[in-house]
Amino acid sequence: MSQPQLEHSKFRVAKLRQSGETRFDLAPEKAARDALAATLGIEAIRKLRFAGALIPQGRNSWRLEADLGATAIQSCVVTLEPVTTRIDTTVTRRFVPSAQIGEFEAGSETEMPDDDTLEPLGEVIDIAAVMAEALALALPAYPRKDGEDLGEAVFAEDGVAPLTDDDLRPFAGLSALRDKLQTRDDDS
Repeated sequence: MSQPQLEHSKFRVAKLRQSGETRFDLAPEKAARDALAATLGIEAIRKLRFAGALIPQGRNSWRLEADLGATAIQSCVVTLEPVTTRIDTTVTRRFVPSAQIGEFEAGSETEMPDDDTLEPLGEVIDIAAVMAEALALALPAYPRKDGEDLGEAVFAEDGVAPLTDDDLRPFAGLSALRDKLQTRDDDS
């Protein structure tokens, strides 16, 4: 995912203070929000703010703690009408030397690490990239307007009774069968 370029969003690790936290506050202008919306495949981002700090963790690791606030507009998966979503979430990342994470061979099977906040530490920490990733992960995968439902699609050839969702449930008819058998036993 290509990121919109934001001024003051990249921090050179060699220049970060080891004695205390380095604060940041990104509030991209409309052009940068529009570029990010296009990259994410959504209609628009009305508001976006990413504020927090990079905190030293020992000699060569950093922890990012930030609050992400955004108002995103996506298309409803049912009606394609705009759906507005407010996102307020906390973002945590731990930037550590690559040797602490381990490297994986391309195409090999690897288990997901237990700690999903780990990121390899490079020469630069790109706050805009972390913001974009966090926003992408926080967006609803299937946005829907309130009260909208996909309903039930029923298809069949002429002269054939269509299958419904209820027909495909293996135990759907058991209660009717039980009632029928009970009625027959009562009549005897």
